[in-house]
Amino acid sequence: MMQHLIALPIVLPLVAGILLLYSRQGKTRLKRLVGVFATLLLVVVGIGLVARATGGEVTYYALGDWQPPFGIVLVLDRLSALMVLLTAVLALGAVVFACAGDDEQGSNFHGLFQWQLMGINGAFLTGDLFNLFVFFEVLLLASYALLLHGGGKARIQAGVHYVVLNLAGSSLFLIAVGVLYGATGTLNMADMAVRLAELPAERAGLVSAGALMLLVVFGLKAAILPLYFWLPRAYAAAPAPVAALFAIMTKVGIYAILRVYSLIFGEQAGPLAALEQPWVWWLSLATLAAAGVGVLAARDLRLLVAYLVLVSVGTLLAGIGMRSPEATAALLYYLVHTTLVTGGLFLLAELIGLQRGKAGTRLVRGRPLRQGGWLAGLFFLGAVAVAGLPPLSGAIGKALVLQAADAGQRLWLWPILLATGLFTLIALSRAGSTLFWRSRGEPGGEPLSRRRWFGVAWLLGASPLLVVLAGPVSDYTRATADQLARPAILIDSLLSTAGDAP
Repeated sequence: MMQHLIALPIVLPLVAGILLLYSRQGKTRLKRLVGVFATLLLVVVGIGLVARATGGEVTYYALGDWQPPFGIVLVLDRLSALMVLLTAVLALGAVVFACAGDDEQGSNFHGLFQWQLMGINGAFLTGDLFNLFVFFEVLLLASYALLLHGGGKARIQAGVHYVVLNLAGSSLFLIAVGVLYGATGTLNMADMAVRLAELPAERAGLVSAGALMLLVVFGLKAAILPLYFWLPRAYAAAPAPVAALFAIMTKVGIYAILRVYSLIFGEQAGPLAALEQPWVWWLSLATLAAAGVGVLAARDLRLLVAYLVLVSVGTLLAGIGMRSPEATAALLYYLVHTTLVTGGLFLLAELIGLQRGKAGTRLVRGRPLRQGGWLAGLFFLGAVAVAGLPPLSGAIGKALVLQAADAGQRLWLWPILLATGLFTLIALSRAGSTLFWRSRGEPGGEPLSRRRWFGVAWLLGASPLLVVLAGPVSDYTRATADQLARPAILIDSLLSTAGDAP
């Protein structure tokens, strides 16, 4: 059974999604039980994968027993295990929250939710570029339907922009994969890394073009400037549990950049090594600055949280742009923090909107909140965490990123990142005072269900937990960064011991 563990993050949501879509007219209670149970099992599987990867060994699963570089492989290392577990933890909070009623606003919510998890996990585990494209398409198809769940003009408008841009990105992705396959003769990422070291000089320009096209595609997924304009409106319009799950979607783009350019275009690639670094570095700083302005300009809580996602994207890409093991370790810790906290803030925004009547999540004067004390406490927790203030995990993550910069990089990163943090603090302080102090009339809204409270507390509670576990988590991220800095470990595991794999 253990040799099949690597495939379970894909197989489990695939089977659950088929069952849920097959019984689309079934009882709501049964569909909720299946969706929550499948997601809970995914958390258990994610813990098992992290435990298996902790020793530092890279393992793979050859589908159909076709050994690499010829067959489809799923690769497990520290990074892929971390991302699968992070996705499962985020999804559990979102799906439990959805079971309070959001799942009934449209059809097929739980089945589509599981299939999106399948696509996300497949993207984290795949070992070749074409199947990375395939899993991107799976998660995008599911996300198209989830974004429109419940209907409404705002969601349809945001959905059209989202679909058109991602279709263009998918087309470019396919072209880039074709270019790289034509130049190297392989799609397996480890094998491509080996062949780049022996690449004839006349093909270097073709490979560079393919690599930069991939950077555009991954930059669109990650929402890097100038490719981020679709994100704020799409995330703000999405149903709350869908927006919470979308918090991991930009991290798929971050992961793809980290994986492809550390493995394929690592030091062994010679002149092609680190060709993405200057692009990622300067665009990350521009993304940070633009997102900081967006945070200040936001006049809706959902939109504010969406811009906070962009702030995290800029911070993470700056870590990639620094291209050092210390920076990679810092960005991985920050990635875990920001994914869970921004996901929790999307859910919290929904709770606040439900009790404000017509004002909803707009940052205007509205009715007092019936459960304002608890909501204010959770908002304060989330605001302190996402702004990067001590003593919560955001402060640790940002401090690690700032510390990882060298003297030349600090000249640019420190003022931009610290100024963006100040903008975030001002915007959240203004939002909190408007939502909880500037009120009139009688308290409105119905008491919130326990499922909604659980979803928010599950995700926002990760911030203090990451402080308590800062030592073990930092040790794991440092070991992950060291493993990524030595791509030969993964290459040798896939290509030198193929006959011993399960």
